[in-house]
Amino acid sequence: QVQLVESGGGLVQPGGSLRLSCAASGSISAIGTMGWYREPPGKQRELVATITNGGMTNYADSVKGRFTISRDNVRMTMYLQMNSLKPEDTAVYYCKARVVDDETRRTLERWGQGTLVTVSS
Repeated sequence: QVQLVESGGGLVQPGGSLRLSCAASGSISAIGTMGWYREPPGKQRELVATITNGGMTNYADSVKGRFTISRDNVRMTMYLQMNSLKPEDTAVYYCKARVVDDETRRTLERWGQGTLVTVSS
């Protein structure tokens, strides 16, 4: 069974930094595009950033210049370095990945369980 597990969330003051990780595990033969999404309190889930397996990145305008997405294909792990955090960055952050199941050879879309980031003084 393919699983994504996020870690690294927590409470941080405005202007601070956090680094989120998303580790994939299970019977995976390949991982395609991965991405970070967030769900602010009372709002809909929104795209934060995506990264292809070749390293091409895309960011929401609200995080450009502050957040950096990266991945380690050997460790099957994706990261989100978040700097200059603002209170409006407060949200549950989810990772998503398109993976090829090694057993069924099917392409699946998987979500992690989410990690809470709170930016507050």
